[in-house]
Amino acid sequence: MIVAARNFRDEEFQRPKEILESQGAKVTIASSTLDLATGMLGARVKPDVLVKDIKVEDYDAIVFVGGIGAAEYWKNPVAHRIAREAVEKGKILCTICIAPVTLANAGVLSGKKATVFSSEAEKLKAKGAKYTGAKVEQDGNIITASGPEAAKEFGEAIVRALAKR
Repeated sequence: MIVAARNFRDEEFQRPKEILESQGAKVTIASSTLDLATGMLGARVKPDVLVKDIKVEDYDAIVFVGGIGAAEYWKNPVAHRIAREAVEKGKILCTICIAPVTLANAGVLSGKKATVFSSEAEKLKAKGAKYTGAKVEQDGNIITASGPEAAKEFGEAIVRALAKR
């Protein structure tokens, strides 16, 4: 799970993480710093690995967590490489809230059904995504979700996708 160093959305991190761990998944937390990452609502989390050191092949799924801080990865070439590699290697690639913009900018949402926090819908459309406005959308191995209210469904969708592997 990739979180912004500052201002990730707490429940978009915590709820999917709880759901994944309750099903036996081992969750690794990545960020742009190994210092404590802080959520918009005060959550604090210690990253395990730097985003730049992520080896996509080591993971079954890559999850970009939302919140206003997620814009940190919108134009980040390392985040874009991770997204493209995840698609190339057939990994489950997931984003919630405004984080789907990172995938759109990486070029992996073109022609795919996707959702995002409504304020960013035009950014997805501009990159060729088929914006649906759904709470959670899955197209192949890519799962996108619209925001905090979708955090539980998002986590459950990731678990279902992983169970099919």
